[in-house]
Amino acid sequence: MGRENSREKKFYPDYLAEVTVVIFLTLEVVTLLALAFPQQMGRMINFTAPYQPLPEWYFYWLYQLVRYFPGKWMFVGTVLVPLLSLLLLFFLPWLEKGRWGRLKVLAVFSLLVLGFIVFTLIPFLAN
Repeated sequence: MGRENSREKKFYPDYLAEVTVVIFLTLEVVTLLALAFPQQMGRMINFTAPYQPLPEWYFYWLYQLVRYFPGKWMFVGTVLVPLLSLLLLFFLPWLEKGRWGRLKVLAVFSLLVLGFIVFTLIPFLAN
């Protein structure tokens, strides 16, 4: 009697059959719930409201720079300022030489991060 119960389960076919049954039961429950409680797709759109497209939050800082450099200066705000910021971050290790090196690096990095945060929050708080 005890011999039959002490048989060791193997992955194939014992556990595989159990996992397959659980997967199909879960799919059936999810399908029945989806059919019983259908959700409305998308969001309600007010077609009479003026449309103001906004970028994702991680581009707010660039969106704000475009406002400060309109027209023919847009190249400066969208290409040169971000490129110079990245180059400054890239060359930070070489600024660390000298007596006040670490303090200079910390100040430059803090100013860049603070600028990024401020230029991200300005358009976010304006809406």
